[in-house]
Amino acid sequence: MTNPPAACLIGWPAAHSRSPLIHHYWLRTLGIAGGYVIEAVPPDEFKDFIFRLSLRGFVGANVTMPHKERALALSKPDEQARAVGAANTLWFENGELCSTNTDVEGFINNLDASAPGWDGCEDALVLGAGGAAHAVVFGLLDRGIKRVHLANRTVARARVLADQFGASVLPVAWDAQGDILPRAGLLVNTTSLGMKGQPPLELDVGRLPSYAVVADLVYVPLDTPLLAAARANGLKTADGLGMLLHQAVRGFELWFGRRPEVTAELRALVEADLTNT
Repeated sequence: MTNPPAACLIGWPAAHSRSPLIHHYWLRTLGIAGGYVIEAVPPDEFKDFIFRLSLRGFVGANVTMPHKERALALSKPDEQARAVGAANTLWFENGELCSTNTDVEGFINNLDASAPGWDGCEDALVLGAGGAAHAVVFGLLDRGIKRVHLANRTVARARVLADQFGASVLPVAWDAQGDILPRAGLLVNTTSLGMKGQPPLELDVGRLPSYAVVADLVYVPLDTPLLAAARANGLKTADGLGMLLHQAVRGFELWFGRRPEVTAELRALVEADLTNT
């Protein structure tokens, strides 16, 4: 008798992740016999761990810090993972270990669910130039946004990302955000500013056009000052928890063969868990 399929989250340290809560909810509601566990794997053991992934009984894995770049190098990445420069989801296809980065569709699908029609704009302003920004920029360009203005405290880092993605990505100085805001149909915060324990994000959302959508990848707190200010100005918003839930969908489908849904019940479950920690 074969064991039910199981996936895992590989990280170091393996912090309190919400992934098991999300995947166990879907396994339960879809009536699938399967499992999802956290595996704390130090960097010097990561290569051996994923090369023996199937021998350990896993059909695939999520990968979190600090292993995302190694996961890309040690697998067969798709276009999204290559463009982002990191992989967060592993699965087997014809015996080969494949990888993708589901942050891209997590971000885009959450926008679609939270603010339908958001992609009617021509200009987006993205704050930050780290790994999350790579996924956001790829998704925006793939969706047809004409100009993505990229503001980062270190402009040189924004230029590196712009060089990677081409002429549609325009690096701007952090202090020059105010010049872009009046024409930005989408504002995305990919930085840690506004996160619990971090400095606030100093930005006047009142300068955005009335049709603008504001997205914040931070989900602790759930309702960031940026999102609260945007709603107070009558703007549509998309929060970080929505992205977290939507980015988990594709991995589950690859591992367990069924495409799950992000429901209000699942969101309430994860919200309660975030509130209690």
